[in-house]
Amino acid sequence: MCTCITYENGDFYFGRNLDLEYSFGERVVITPRNYPLTFKKEAAMDCHYSMIGMASVMGGYPMYAEAVNEKGLGMAGLNFPGNAFYPLEGKKKYQVTPYEVIPWILGCCATVREARMYLEQADLVGIPFAADVPLAPLHFMLADKTGALVAEPVEEGLKLYENPFGVLTNNPPFPFHLMNMQQYLNLTAKAPENRFGEGTDMKPFGQGMGAVGLPGDASPASRFVRAAFVKWNSRARREEKANVSQFFHILDSVAMVRGMVLTEEGREDITTYSCCVNARTGVYYFKTYDNHRIQAVDMRAEDMDGSGLLAYELPLEEDIQYRLKQGGRTEDA
Repeated sequence: MCTCITYENGDFYFGRNLDLEYSFGERVVITPRNYPLTFKKEAAMDCHYSMIGMASVMGGYPMYAEAVNEKGLGMAGLNFPGNAFYPLEGKKKYQVTPYEVIPWILGCCATVREARMYLEQADLVGIPFAADVPLAPLHFMLADKTGALVAEPVEEGLKLYENPFGVLTNNPPFPFHLMNMQQYLNLTAKAPENRFGEGTDMKPFGQGMGAVGLPGDASPASRFVRAAFVKWNSRARREEKANVSQFFHILDSVAMVRGMVLTEEGREDITTYSCCVNARTGVYYFKTYDNHRIQAVDMRAEDMDGSGLLAYELPLEEDIQYRLKQGGRTEDA
């Protein structure tokens, strides 16, 4: 299970929680402009936009869970079991596999509008990376500062939907989430008004009662509603550190705590990492389940014209900063 969101407050940000019961060998990976990207059916890209995101690297190939390119376009894949459908052969102009679609789109598209034109002519075909590496059932959110788009590969083909919420979780398909959100028109961050009946002298007895009915469980539909509500009512100073902090607070509101969700096999589904990318600057911020300190990798500080992948290991142990009082002053340990 996962949650992807956008956020705009001066700058535009794109990121997600990745919720999983195991590690997939994830690292922060920069694909520079001149790293050759090959595809099963499409022509190779020897030169393309650079991108940064979380990926596992297999055989030199960056298998991105999400990424943002140098033009400010972001794309993320989220679990979509039971609904994702990949034909063995497509009928449209472009044929790309699910694990190729993020580098393919981000390598050649600068905007959501451009990405839509490519995806309208594309099929996601069921060709695995290798015989022992099965395809993950995914749907995708794309976004830039102009808007967001959902792409869902289903049996009828690759469906595209405008996403006015800038939020995506998992099942059911996106049209359900559009309809489901209409059940929560009464929610407000303000103190509620008494609409129960005329002449009844009733007042809220605590803060936050305007959001009574906001879902609190970990299901995809509930996380969708909660993430959208928290995001839309979010307030932060219009500066980088405040925006990044606020972005992670929004993601924390839908994060998985170890033990609260168990898979059918009894394994713990947790938020293995959370990330936030400033789409303008190319800085990728992240934290892991066992290390809450926000880390950052700056794509533009690296050689974006390079020809080799750059990968950064994740800090997996808690990094606690102890404070000591010495000579009347508090100093770092």
